[in-house]
Amino acid sequence: MVEISTRKIKKQLLSEIETLKDKRGFLHAGLPRFNRLFGRDAIISAWQLLNIDPEIAKNTIKVLVEYQGDTVNNENEEEPGKIIHEAKGYFPYNYYGAVDTTPLFVILAGFYLRKTKDEKFIKDNWQFIRRAAKWLINYGDKDNDLFIEYQPKNFGGLFHQGWKDGFKDHLKIEPPIDIVEAQGYTYLAFKEAAEMAKLVNDEQLAETFADKAKALKEKFNQVFWMSDRKYFCLGLDRYRKQRKAITSNPGHLLFTGIVDDERTDSVVSRLFGRDLWTAFGIRTHSTKEPDFNPLDYHLGSVWPHDNWIIAQGLKKLGYKDEYQKIKAALLAAHAKIGFLPEFYGVVNNKIAQETEKKACYPQAWASAALLNFLSGR
Repeated sequence: MVEISTRKIKKQLLSEIETLKDKRGFLHAGLPRFNRLFGRDAIISAWQLLNIDPEIAKNTIKVLVEYQGDTVNNENEEEPGKIIHEAKGYFPYNYYGAVDTTPLFVILAGFYLRKTKDEKFIKDNWQFIRRAAKWLINYGDKDNDLFIEYQPKNFGGLFHQGWKDGFKDHLKIEPPIDIVEAQGYTYLAFKEAAEMAKLVNDEQLAETFADKAKALKEKFNQVFWMSDRKYFCLGLDRYRKQRKAITSNPGHLLFTGIVDDERTDSVVSRLFGRDLWTAFGIRTHSTKEPDFNPLDYHLGSVWPHDNWIIAQGLKKLGYKDEYQKIKAALLAAHAKIGFLPEFYGVVNNKIAQETEKKACYPQAWASAALLNFLSGR
């Protein structure tokens, strides 16, 4: 019965993914509102499907290269080497207001190479990967403090530009903002870029990227760690003051390798505390925070892709039981709803129908997350 049920779920998920596949081979973000290219969503869903269909990652890289920034343009927040946030749709132009798409692009290229050994493709596209990695240094870290930051340049654009993005300051951080998970992405992007630079025999650039990664890791663990809470803060504000909130964001650090070994257990334990953990996954925001709302998009709901990224770190670091808990939680959510949407709220240990109606479905990085779990890879 379990095998039959699993096959049925896989078939459903594959159908959802096929519905979102663009003719160029990447995945649109979701229906009904996000039926177009979103850099972050396309990269993460390609990563989720890398062991199932690596061509999606290859096609995603190809498409993002076509949209890669060439000039400084404050209206659409474009910069040389920057990877697009959203293709023309909500905005009347291609919009680049995302701090994390560029390091994630470099990471995907590195992961694709490791999976497929397709050295020719990486060499053919190295100029674009290198430009993205250099954006982290030349534009991502404008104040030269090693941390990547964002500050909206266009009053009509996004105020917050990490994955918990939005047009208003729902995260309560004054820009420029160093959001926590982007530091981990940047660290791993430098590590991956260093390895790819070696592939093309650019030892000097490889050393530059490796040195950047080492320095970032050391400073990050000093500055972002909340010693009183034994956890990483959500981000730093314009005064370099910590935004002391307990969120799911630091869970994204686990797969990147930026967390010092002696702090890993504390981070994992905190993610499964009663204020974040539910029977259907980890919440985005702690129930103990004054602005917590279980039905809110980013301040208390549960996102399947957020949980999947956290689970990748758990698997990589050997936290097998915790990895299985997240997998079981997402399967439980699928069983209750009948599908896995963009996000959902959990109230009194039950999934709230209010959020089911607001959430997009199918959503690429939700469907691909569960398919990855069920594929056992």
